[in-house]
Amino acid sequence: QVRLVESGGGLVQPGGSLRLSCATSGFTFNNHVMRWYRQAPGKEREWVAYLSSVGVVRTYGDAVKGRFTISRDNAKSTLYLQMDSLKPEDTAVYYCNAQYGSIEYWGQGTQVTVSS
Repeated sequence: QVRLVESGGGLVQPGGSLRLSCATSGFTFNNHVMRWYRQAPGKEREWVAYLSSVGVVRTYGDAVKGRFTISRDNAKSTLYLQMDSLKPEDTAVYYCNAQYGSIEYWGQGTQVTVSS
């Protein structure tokens, strides 16, 4: 059974940091490319960051570039998102996504709220 379980979300003040994790099982993690997405209330789901299967190629959405860092631990089958200098507009449910060819898997999401 494929599972992607996000954790690490919560309430943080503007300028603060959070580290999200996505623990996976049930598929071969190290041959899947991984992404983080987010969805704010009333908005469409937005791509946040991409990481290649071997962790060499990283790309980021313009809204988070320079503040967020995506990484992976293939030995633990886990994806991470380090989020620094958080802004209120980063408030959203964050989802991890695994892709191999035409097959995609999604987690259930974790809420991040940035507010004073």
